[in-house]
Amino acid sequence: MTAGQPGLEAGPYQGYVYAYPHKTAYRPLDPRPTLRQVWAREPKGSLFLYLHIPFCEMRCGFCNLFTRTGAPEELVTAYLDALERQARAVRDALDGPEFVLAAVGGGTPTYLSAAELTRLFDLTERITGADLRAVPLSVETSPATATADRLAVLAERGTTRISIGVQSFLDAEARAAVRPQRRAEVEAALGRIRDTGFKALNIDLIYGIDGQTEETWRHSLDAALAWRPEEIYLYPLYVRPLTGLGRRARDWDDHRLGLYRQGRDHLLAAGYEQVSMRMFQLPGSGGLTEYSCQSDGMVGLGCGARSYTEGLHYSHEYAVAARQVRGIIDDYVRLPAEEFAFANVGFHLDEAERRRRHLLQSLPRTEGLDLDAYRGRFGTEATADFSGELEVLAGRGWLGDPEGRRLRLTPEGLAHSDAIGPWLFSAPVRALMSEYEQR
Repeated sequence: MTAGQPGLEAGPYQGYVYAYPHKTAYRPLDPRPTLRQVWAREPKGSLFLYLHIPFCEMRCGFCNLFTRTGAPEELVTAYLDALERQARAVRDALDGPEFVLAAVGGGTPTYLSAAELTRLFDLTERITGADLRAVPLSVETSPATATADRLAVLAERGTTRISIGVQSFLDAEARAAVRPQRRAEVEAALGRIRDTGFKALNIDLIYGIDGQTEETWRHSLDAALAWRPEEIYLYPLYVRPLTGLGRRARDWDDHRLGLYRQGRDHLLAAGYEQVSMRMFQLPGSGGLTEYSCQSDGMVGLGCGARSYTEGLHYSHEYAVAARQVRGIIDDYVRLPAEEFAFANVGFHLDEAERRRRHLLQSLPRTEGLDLDAYRGRFGTEATADFSGELEVLAGRGWLGDPEGRRLRLTPEGLAHSDAIGPWLFSAPVRALMSEYEQR
């Protein structure tokens, strides 16, 4: 273990690694490269388009997303104006990209009205050339904003997957997570989603809420299963700096791990397949896509979106605290068109970081790391490049023996994904993250 590296014995919940490196490792780029320079030699035939809407009707106590609450209509209009300017700059720089996957996240994209959502889709398709009806398209929503008129727009514009953050079907637990909502509101929203006829519904649930027991967790699991969603995500509750619950941190790792195992076993018994520590899916419901998260690029539009190329990950400024988020959004909507032609904040990935990212994007999924794909991409063996790390994981019983040229975590290894991910970060990335000033 290198200096500053979190130990695997520190507990199973060190951090959710959904991207590598984390945004807190990004720094201002000097000089700022133009987007045309950044994308000049990148393959652009299999890209992911991500649209970020940084608005919510409320700020949940566990939330560390880049979002603000109570945005007035004029700010939403100004944000869409800025997103349109950014989309034009990206189109000019990429010169004919082909998008094979798309998502709208946040925040809560359905904070936008039906008319505003229509404008969002119109400007995206008109300017970027993306055919959102022809590719898998995922949109996030909430019980309060999943209204019939908004859902009708999403369906008409080709949305194939709706993800709704329920967290708990018990009103008392929702309040404990600082998410004031009522079960009746949740059920009504789910009914509207099913009536609209989207191909896939995902329900997010959280375990580890204050006062949650095995019995109440089972209640929420069964309430979700009653809708037979194509996907269910089980998220451990984290308390993070600068979030509402971050001031009430306590050691409840064993409790969360027990609830995770209970939830996993319950969903497996209900016929779901496990895709990762968090994701469970009905067999045959996964959409096919040409996109590979390990190697293909991503184009992010919006002030909280990231963009990925082979050698550079970049974005705008990042923050969690409400005042700083509002300031960044205010700056974004005032940016002139020419400013969107540059990458401002980011992280350059050398060959070693690219290999590490490939490992981190592969290992925490049940399908594991394809050793032949890794060798084909990098010309080396992952088992040699990461021999020390893999030996430690195997020694703990968290890594199985290679099967058919694949490396997979064991069930117990998957359960500890939120410890394994941060532990695998490189020393330079950890150093940058440790120097980042939370704001």
